[in-house]
Amino acid sequence: MEANKVYLNDCMKIMKKLPDKSIDLVFADPPFNIGIKYDVYNDNMPNGEYYNWSEKWIKETYRLLKNNGTIYIAIGDEFAAEINVILKKSGLYFRNWIIWYYTFGQNQRKKFNRSHTHILYFTKSKEQFTFNDRDIRVPSARQLIYKDKRANPSGKIPDDVWQISRVCGTFKERIGKHPCQMPEDLLELIIKASSNKGDLILDPCGGTGTTAAVAKRLEREFITMEISKEYYDVILKRLDGKVAEIKRNKK
Repeated sequence: MEANKVYLNDCMKIMKKLPDKSIDLVFADPPFNIGIKYDVYNDNMPNGEYYNWSEKWIKETYRLLKNNGTIYIAIGDEFAAEINVILKKSGLYFRNWIIWYYTFGQNQRKKFNRSHTHILYFTKSKEQFTFNDRDIRVPSARQLIYKDKRANPSGKIPDDVWQISRVCGTFKERIGKHPCQMPEDLLELIIKASSNKGDLILDPCGGTGTTAAVAKRLEREFITMEISKEYYDVILKRLDGKVAEIKRNKK
């Protein structure tokens, strides 16, 4: 197994080659099965087929996670409940059902606008896992508004609703033509909370490489994979840029 590598292939084929209990943290933003137009992937499977596919790759991540490992899965409304059940059936322990709320919602014509994504947070062990609360604390209302001297000077652990903007098509952060780019701020929160420097992070659905890029910046190792050659090339180009950025910041 080679760390800090992007693989061009189906995620199941790559994960099956990785050793048991080798991964500290998994973040996955799989296709939501809602008909999004990807480069080569079919995002419109029959419900049963999508459920079976989800069950297979989630069980594989369970095998790969260390005993103190953690997994986060981003998923839409349509299958959030099913993914939650699969995670529990796989033997993982529920920690939080996080709501990622974004102000630039997705406009709809015949239903309410979509302005959130679910992020399911589970650990392999009920008691032993990484959670670096000191690295993610934020100022509390007691500190900022009420000036309460009883407030923890280090701030509070973030709530389970995260308000972070989507990476819209006009944003400078936008990379390539991938329809679902994750914001770096979201991955930074997850990686800081649930991993340490030198840990190995797996993202089975590489997309535009946000997980890998943030892992590299935060001095973690990564493995990611992408089935599309176009998106794979985008990830490689992005990571090359991150290497140059890190070198500039260290001068």
